Amino acid sequence: MKVHIIGGGNLGVSIALGIAKFSPNNQVTVTRRNTASILHLEKLGITVSADNTHEIQEADVIILTIKPYQVDTVLAEILPVINNKIIASAVSGLAIDVLQEKTKLVHHAVRIMPNIAAQFGESATCISFNEKDKAEGERVVELFNDLGTALVIDEKLMDAATVLGACGTAYALRYIRASMQAGIEIGFDSQTALAIAAQTVKGAAQMLVEEKVHPEQLIDRVTTPQGCTIVGLNEMEHNGFSSSLIKGIKTSLKQIKG
Repeated sequence: MKVHIIGGGNLGVSIALGIAKFSPNNQVTVTRRNTASILHLEKLGITVSADNTHEIQEADVIILTIKPYQVDTVLAEILPVINNKIIASAVSGLAIDVLQEKTKLVHHAVRIMPNIAAQFGESATCISFNEKDKAEGERVVELFNDLGTALVIDEKLMDAATVLGACGTAYALRYIRASMQAGIEIGFDSQTALAIAAQTVKGAAQMLVEEKVHPEQLIDRVTTPQGCTIVGLNEMEHNGFSSSLIKGIKTSLKQIKG
């Protein structure tokens, strides 16, 4: 497919890099008003343009990675020059039906929520679409499966998916930072502590992905009676480790819903 990404910010660039690296059969164009910061993408065969309509007529999928306040301006610019396209929106809070209305019901609307790990082929992408656009939605699912995992969910859960999958990247990184800081406190230099913390999280996640079991089943494997793991876990729980994370996720969702 020919993929046209409007919005060359962090997310748009991450998707473009992921496609170039892990889905090479697809061609990618990224647009941004000021292209200076993304010209390096051209070395990977990605087309970069300051014109949102640059060869957009040839695109199979148009991905919107823009801010909500930019939607009307961008659509007013591109709608006169496109026909019967798949428009995949990563715009926070933009419902499928609203996007359909804005595009005058002549395009296929798909809602997506990837994260910036797409550039490493590790995005947890959530996707929603209406039944009438199932065939087109499945093409988008196929694309994002190349960039990690792509889960089709009910649209009513898309705001929650934003928090769990996109905001969740920051939450996971904050855990790694804290673990690194603890590592320094117990004797490691910062780089070694970071390497251990990051790889440990990566390994734990990989075990869950591969074995498809509840996290507690894997926790049981590394906790022994009167051992150092269980006392550490209990101390964290006494200080609100799980409850603070849950509260943070719920607070982020409240912010999205306004």
